[in-house]
Amino acid sequence: GFIGQFLAAGAIGFRFFALRSTSAESDRPFYDAAARRAAIIGLIGVVLSGLLMVMQLPALAERRHMAVSALISSDVSTTLQVIFLILELIGFVFAIARLGPGWPLAAYSLVFGSLRAAFIGKWTSVVNPVHELAAGFWIGTLLVLVVAGLTSLFRHESSRDRRGVIAADMVNGFSPLALAMGGVVVIFGVITAWRHLHVLANLWSTPYGYALIAKLCLVALVFSLGAWNWRRQRPTLGSEAAAASIRRSATAALTVAAIVLVVTAILVSLPSPRPPGTPIRPPAASTDAAAH
Repeated sequence: GFIGQFLAAGAIGFRFFALRSTSAESDRPFYDAAARRAAIIGLIGVVLSGLLMVMQLPALAERRHMAVSALISSDVSTTLQVIFLILELIGFVFAIARLGPGWPLAAYSLVFGSLRAAFIGKWTSVVNPVHELAAGFWIGTLLVLVVAGLTSLFRHESSRDRRGVIAADMVNGFSPLALAMGGVVVIFGVITAWRHLHVLANLWSTPYGYALIAKLCLVALVFSLGAWNWRRQRPTLGSEAAAASIRRSATAALTVAAIVLVVTAILVSLPSPRPPGTPIRPPAASTDAAAH
Protein backbone atom coordinates (compact mmCIF):
# COMPACT_ATOMS: atom_id res chain seq x y z
CA GLY A 1 0.00 0.00 0.00
CA PHE A 2 2.78 2.44 0.89
CA ILE A 3 4.69 1.59 -2.28
CA GLY A 4 1.64 2.06 -4.49
CA GLN A 5 0.86 5.48 -3.05
CA PHE A 6 4.51 6.58 -3.11
CA LEU A 7 4.86 5.71 -6.80
CA ALA A 8 1.66 7.55 -7.75
CA ALA A 9 2.37 10.60 -5.58
CA GLY A 10 6.00 10.66 -6.71
CA ALA A 11 5.03 10.69 -10.37
CA ILE A 12 2.69 13.64 -9.80
CA GLY A 13 5.21 15.54 -7.70
CA PHE A 14 7.88 14.99 -10.35
CA ARG A 15 5.63 16.18 -13.18
CA PHE A 16 4.36 19.34 -11.51
CA PHE A 17 7.53 20.41 -9.71
CA ALA A 18 10.70 18.87 -11.15
CA LEU A 19 9.42 19.27 -14.74
CA ARG A 20 7.60 22.55 -14.31
CA SER A 21 9.87 24.45 -16.70
CA THR A 22 12.52 23.88 -19.33
CA SER A 23 15.70 25.85 -19.79
CA ALA A 24 15.57 25.65 -23.58
CA GLU A 25 13.19 24.41 -26.22
CA SER A 26 15.85 21.93 -27.32
CA ASP A 27 15.39 20.14 -23.98
CA ARG A 28 11.71 19.50 -24.66
CA PRO A 29 12.19 15.93 -26.03
CA PHE A 30 13.87 14.86 -22.80
CA TYR A 31 11.22 16.52 -20.63
CA ASP A 32 8.42 14.87 -22.60
CA ALA A 33 10.09 11.47 -22.35
CA ALA A 34 10.72 11.96 -18.61
CA ALA A 35 7.06 12.87 -18.05
CA ARG A 36 5.95 9.74 -19.89
CA ARG A 37 8.29 7.57 -17.81
CA ALA A 38 6.90 9.19 -14.66
CA ALA A 39 3.34 8.48 -15.82
CA ILE A 40 4.23 4.80 -16.30
CA ILE A 41 5.64 4.70 -12.76
CA GLY A 42 2.48 6.36 -11.47
CA LEU A 43 0.32 3.85 -13.34
CA ILE A 44 2.24 0.99 -11.73
CA GLY A 45 1.52 2.56 -8.34
CA VAL A 46 -2.21 2.81 -9.07
CA VAL A 47 -2.32 -0.80 -10.26
CA LEU A 48 -0.62 -1.91 -7.01
CA SER A 49 -3.13 0.09 -4.98
CA GLY A 50 -6.00 -1.35 -7.01
CA LEU A 51 -4.82 -4.93 -6.53
CA LEU A 52 -4.49 -4.34 -2.80
CA MET A 53 -8.02 -2.94 -2.65
CA VAL A 54 -9.41 -5.91 -4.59
CA MET A 55 -7.70 -8.28 -2.14
CA GLN A 56 -9.02 -6.42 0.91
CA LEU A 57 -12.64 -5.84 -0.14
CA PRO A 58 -13.89 -9.44 0.33
CA ALA A 59 -12.62 -9.59 3.93
CA LEU A 60 -14.09 -6.16 4.69
CA ALA A 61 -17.43 -7.16 3.18
CA GLU A 62 -17.44 -10.40 5.17
CA ARG A 63 -16.88 -8.53 8.43
CA ARG A 64 -19.91 -6.38 7.62
CA HIS A 65 -21.97 -9.40 6.52
CA MET A 66 -22.65 -8.16 3.01
CA ALA A 67 -21.58 -8.79 -0.57
CA VAL A 68 -18.69 -6.84 -2.07
CA SER A 69 -21.02 -5.11 -4.54
CA ALA A 70 -23.29 -4.04 -1.68
CA LEU A 71 -20.31 -2.72 0.27
CA ILE A 72 -19.10 -0.63 -2.66
CA SER A 73 -22.56 0.83 -3.29
CA SER A 74 -23.58 1.44 0.33
CA ASP A 75 -20.38 2.50 2.11
CA VAL A 76 -19.53 6.07 1.06
CA SER A 77 -15.83 5.82 1.89
CA THR A 78 -15.43 2.63 -0.14
CA THR A 79 -17.44 4.10 -3.01
CA LEU A 80 -15.21 7.18 -3.10
CA GLN A 81 -12.09 5.03 -2.91
CA VAL A 82 -13.15 3.00 -5.94
CA ILE A 83 -14.23 6.07 -7.95
CA PHE A 84 -11.09 8.07 -7.32
CA LEU A 85 -8.84 5.07 -7.97
CA ILE A 86 -10.50 4.50 -11.35
CA LEU A 87 -10.18 8.21 -12.21
CA GLU A 88 -6.53 8.15 -11.15
CA LEU A 89 -5.92 5.13 -13.38
CA ILE A 90 -7.56 6.90 -16.33
CA GLY A 91 -5.52 10.02 -15.60
CA PHE A 92 -2.19 8.20 -15.78
CA VAL A 93 -3.24 6.36 -18.94
CA PHE A 94 -4.09 9.71 -20.52
CA ALA A 95 -0.76 11.12 -19.31
CA ILE A 96 1.14 8.26 -20.95
CA ALA A 97 -0.73 9.01 -24.18
CA ARG A 98 0.11 12.74 -23.67
CA LEU A 99 -3.55 13.76 -23.57
CA GLY A 100 -4.18 17.15 -21.93
CA PRO A 101 -6.39 16.31 -18.94
CA GLY A 102 -4.33 13.28 -17.89
CA TRP A 103 -1.98 14.77 -15.30
CA PRO A 104 -4.53 17.07 -13.58
CA LEU A 105 -7.04 14.20 -13.41
CA ALA A 106 -4.47 11.89 -11.84
CA ALA A 107 -3.36 14.57 -9.35
CA TYR A 108 -6.84 15.56 -8.16
CA SER A 109 -7.94 11.92 -7.93
CA LEU A 110 -4.91 10.97 -5.83
CA VAL A 111 -5.33 13.84 -3.38
CA PHE A 112 -9.12 13.59 -3.05
CA GLY A 113 -8.99 9.80 -2.86
CA SER A 114 -6.39 9.89 -0.09
CA LEU A 115 -8.36 12.47 1.90
CA ARG A 116 -11.80 11.01 1.19
CA ALA A 117 -12.57 10.75 4.93
CA ALA A 118 -12.94 14.53 4.96
CA PHE A 119 -15.86 14.27 2.53
CA ILE A 120 -17.87 12.31 5.08
CA GLY A 121 -16.90 14.43 8.08
CA LYS A 122 -14.36 12.02 9.64
CA TRP A 123 -11.70 14.68 10.21
CA THR A 124 -9.71 12.68 12.75
CA SER A 125 -9.30 9.96 10.13
CA VAL A 126 -7.49 12.41 7.83
CA VAL A 127 -4.33 12.62 10.00
CA ASN A 128 -2.72 9.37 8.81
CA PRO A 129 -3.59 9.91 5.11
CA VAL A 130 -2.08 13.42 5.19
CA HIS A 131 1.09 12.02 6.77
CA GLU A 132 1.34 9.26 4.16
CA LEU A 133 0.47 11.56 1.24
CA ALA A 134 3.10 14.10 2.27
CA ALA A 135 5.70 11.33 2.60
CA GLY A 136 4.73 10.14 -0.87
CA PHE A 137 5.16 13.59 -2.37
CA TRP A 138 8.55 13.88 -0.67
CA ILE A 139 10.21 10.46 -0.93
CA GLY A 140 8.14 9.25 -3.87
CA THR A 141 9.05 12.31 -5.93
CA LEU A 142 12.71 11.82 -5.02
CA LEU A 143 12.46 8.24 -6.28
CA VAL A 144 10.89 9.28 -9.59
CA LEU A 145 13.42 12.13 -9.89
CA VAL A 146 16.26 9.62 -9.65
CA VAL A 147 14.69 6.92 -11.86
CA ALA A 148 12.78 8.89 -14.52
CA GLY A 149 14.87 12.05 -14.28
CA LEU A 150 18.54 11.82 -13.37
CA THR A 151 19.21 8.21 -14.37
CA SER A 152 17.43 8.63 -17.70
CA LEU A 153 19.23 11.92 -18.29
CA PHE A 154 22.60 10.16 -18.39
CA ARG A 155 21.26 7.84 -21.09
CA HIS A 156 19.78 10.62 -23.22
CA GLU A 157 22.55 11.32 -25.70
CA SER A 158 20.89 14.28 -27.41
CA SER A 159 20.98 16.19 -24.08
CA ARG A 160 24.57 15.28 -23.32
CA ASP A 161 25.88 18.85 -23.45
CA ARG A 162 23.11 20.16 -21.18
CA ARG A 163 22.91 17.40 -18.57
CA GLY A 164 24.20 19.62 -15.79
CA VAL A 165 21.69 22.39 -16.53
CA ILE A 166 18.73 20.03 -16.86
CA ALA A 167 19.65 18.23 -13.64
CA ALA A 168 19.91 21.57 -11.83
CA ASP A 169 16.47 22.61 -13.11
CA MET A 170 14.85 19.37 -11.95
CA VAL A 171 16.48 19.38 -8.52
CA ASN A 172 15.73 23.07 -7.94
CA GLY A 173 12.10 22.46 -8.89
CA PHE A 174 11.88 19.53 -6.48
CA SER A 175 13.53 21.27 -3.50
CA PRO A 176 10.56 23.50 -2.44
CA LEU A 177 8.24 20.48 -2.54
CA ALA A 178 10.69 18.42 -0.45
CA LEU A 179 11.02 21.17 2.17
CA ALA A 180 7.26 21.71 2.44
CA MET A 181 6.33 18.03 2.52
CA GLY A 182 9.13 17.24 4.97
CA GLY A 183 7.57 19.73 7.38
CA VAL A 184 4.11 18.23 6.92
CA VAL A 185 5.53 14.74 7.53
CA VAL A 186 7.03 15.88 10.83
CA ILE A 187 3.91 17.68 12.07
CA PHE A 188 1.42 14.95 11.22
CA GLY A 189 3.87 12.23 12.21
CA VAL A 190 4.05 13.68 15.73
CA ILE A 191 0.24 13.87 15.89
CA THR A 192 -0.07 10.27 14.70
CA ALA A 193 2.55 9.00 17.14
CA TRP A 194 0.93 10.76 20.10
CA ARG A 195 -2.51 9.38 19.22
CA HIS A 196 -1.05 5.87 19.42
CA LEU A 197 1.33 6.29 22.36
CA HIS A 198 -1.07 8.18 24.69
CA VAL A 199 1.76 8.78 27.20
CA LEU A 200 5.43 9.45 26.52
CA ALA A 201 6.58 6.53 28.67
CA ASN A 202 5.09 4.11 26.13
CA LEU A 203 7.80 5.22 23.72
CA TRP A 204 10.51 3.32 25.61
CA SER A 205 8.44 0.68 27.38
CA THR A 206 6.38 -1.03 24.63
CA PRO A 207 7.15 -2.93 21.41
CA TYR A 208 5.25 -0.23 19.50
CA GLY A 209 7.49 2.41 21.07
CA TYR A 210 10.67 0.47 20.20
CA ALA A 211 9.62 0.20 16.56
CA LEU A 212 8.71 3.88 16.52
CA ILE A 213 12.14 4.83 17.89
CA ALA A 214 13.79 2.76 15.14
CA LYS A 215 11.65 4.52 12.54
CA LEU A 216 12.43 7.97 13.96
CA CYS A 217 16.17 7.28 13.85
CA LEU A 218 15.96 6.21 10.21
CA VAL A 219 13.75 9.18 9.30
CA ALA A 220 16.29 11.49 10.96
CA LEU A 221 18.96 9.94 8.73
CA VAL A 222 16.82 10.56 5.63
CA PHE A 223 16.37 14.18 6.73
CA SER A 224 20.13 14.49 7.24
CA LEU A 225 20.87 13.19 3.76
CA GLY A 226 18.22 15.51 2.33
CA ALA A 227 19.73 18.47 4.18
CA TRP A 228 23.15 17.53 2.80
CA ASN A 229 21.77 17.48 -0.73
CA TRP A 230 20.02 20.81 -0.25
CA ARG A 231 22.82 22.71 1.49
CA ARG A 232 25.94 21.21 -0.06
CA GLN A 233 25.06 19.41 -3.28
CA ARG A 234 22.36 21.58 -4.83
CA PRO A 235 24.45 24.81 -4.95
CA THR A 236 27.14 22.98 -6.97
CA LEU A 237 24.74 21.83 -9.68
CA GLY A 238 25.37 22.89 -13.24
CA SER A 239 27.87 20.29 -14.39
CA GLU A 240 27.50 16.63 -15.31
CA ALA A 241 29.82 15.62 -12.45
CA ALA A 242 27.64 17.46 -9.91
CA ALA A 243 24.52 15.80 -11.33
CA ALA A 244 26.14 12.38 -10.93
CA SER A 245 27.12 13.24 -7.36
CA ILE A 246 23.63 14.29 -6.28
CA ARG A 247 22.20 11.18 -7.95
CA ARG A 248 24.44 9.02 -5.74
CA SER A 249 23.50 10.87 -2.54
CA ALA A 250 19.80 10.78 -3.48
CA THR A 251 20.07 7.04 -4.06
CA ALA A 252 21.54 6.66 -0.57
CA ALA A 253 18.60 8.59 0.88
CA LEU A 254 16.17 6.36 -1.02
CA THR A 255 17.88 3.25 0.33
CA VAL A 256 17.34 4.45 3.89
CA ALA A 257 13.78 5.47 3.03
CA ALA A 258 13.10 1.92 1.79
CA ILE A 259 14.18 0.62 5.19
CA VAL A 260 11.84 3.18 6.79
CA LEU A 261 8.96 1.66 4.80
CA VAL A 262 9.85 -1.81 6.08
CA VAL A 263 9.95 -0.57 9.68
CA THR A 264 6.68 1.30 9.14
CA ALA A 265 5.05 -1.89 7.86
CA ILE A 266 6.16 -3.61 11.07
CA LEU A 267 5.00 -0.64 13.16
CA VAL A 268 1.45 -0.62 11.81
CA SER A 269 1.15 -4.35 12.46
CA LEU A 270 1.88 -3.91 16.18
CA PRO A 271 -0.90 -3.20 18.68
CA SER A 272 -0.97 0.35 20.00
CA PRO A 273 -0.20 0.77 23.72
CA ARG A 274 -3.25 0.89 25.99
CA PRO A 275 -4.38 4.32 27.17
CA PRO A 276 -3.69 5.00 30.87
CA GLY A 277 -6.36 3.53 33.13
CA THR A 278 -7.55 0.95 30.62
CA PRO A 279 -8.38 -2.26 32.53
CA ILE A 280 -6.53 -5.38 31.45
CA ARG A 281 -8.98 -8.14 30.65
CA PRO A 282 -8.12 -11.50 32.21
CA PRO A 283 -7.53 -14.29 29.71
CA ALA A 284 -10.62 -16.34 28.95
CA ALA A 285 -10.72 -19.76 30.59
CA SER A 286 -9.94 -22.59 28.21
CA THR A 287 -12.40 -25.36 27.51
CA ASP A 288 -10.25 -27.86 29.41
CA ALA A 289 -9.98 -25.61 32.45
CA ALA A 290 -13.71 -24.98 32.46
CA ALA A 291 -14.37 -28.71 32.35
CA HIS A 292 -12.28 -29.20 35.48
